Amino acid sequence: MTTTDSSTVTEVYDVLIATFPGRPTDQAVDDLQQDVLAQMDETDPRGVILDISEVTTLDSFFSRIISETASMVELMGGTAIVVGMRPSVAITAAELGFGLDAVETARSTDHALSMLGVGIEDTDDSAHENELVTSHDDDGDRSSHASSPGEGQ
Repeated sequence: MTTTDSSTVTEVYDVLIATFPGRPTDQAVDDLQQDVLAQMDETDPRGVILDISEVTTLDSFFSRIISETASMVELMGGTAIVVGMRPSVAITAAELGFGLDAVETARSTDHALSMLGVGIEDTDDSAHENELVTSHDDDGDRSSHASSPGEGQ
């Protein structure tokens, strides 16, 4: 497998970030979907960020897998957000009729993390200059907490 075929799923605090390869093969996309679902089952994250910022071409299979993965994440109790869609990919998706209407999107990973209630807050306390702040979901599943970047997870 070359670097253009590789994909990763990384856990950041209680969010999974799935990074799609620049030129994804059908097998690589299918494998990443399976990895995302397996890690969702193991870690129970609040959400999954599907990072397609390296993707340069879009076809019907890739578009369908993105949409299916987002639906599966939501069925498992998480929130899925697609980030990093290039203008050329967005144009192709619209021209081919792949609106991904049911999929949430964000401009960047930082924006997606913010949408999921995760962010860095500046404080006046020099011992904890940048604290991680998470908010709880409307249904109360997550409790608010703060920790410095080097603590805990």
